[in-house]
Amino acid sequence: MNRRQKSILKDFAIVIVITAIAVVAMINFKDWVNRSEAMRAMEHLRRRVGQYRDEHGSVPPKSWVDRQRENLPGNIRLGNLQYRARWITFESTPDEFLAYTEANYNLLVGKGYIVLRLGAVLRDDGHPEWIDRKEFETLLAQQQSPEEIQILQQ
Repeated sequence: MNRRQKSILKDFAIVIVITAIAVVAMINFKDWVNRSEAMRAMEHLRRRVGQYRDEHGSVPPKSWVDRQRENLPGNIRLGNLQYRARWITFESTPDEFLAYTEANYNLLVGKGYIVLRLGAVLRDDGHPEWIDRKEFETLLAQQQSPEEIQILQQ
């Protein structure tokens, strides 16, 4: 191989490596943006549920949340939103999950759940949070009643 061929091969390898790094960076940036949008949509939901609670004294039913969700900015990023108002009682603690959605992202962002806790709505002092998948499943298992598990499995 002569000098010119080696130079072309080296330049080609550099371009390929830079392109691969840029692709990975863009994928992670896309995931970060999607996660931010989902968190923002959950924050809007928190505010609307809080307003409903202030007016009516309890958290709204799922049908109300479904209607409100259609008008939330970034609602498409919420995916399959699970709303647990049906299982919230007067004995429920502020740490209980009121709403959550699974979020599966690549590499740096990872897989987890975006969660809205009951306390964030009751006291208006919390925000949606990102919880790792294993931690979420452990916490949810502690909160779910056998009836809820049975209905979700159907």
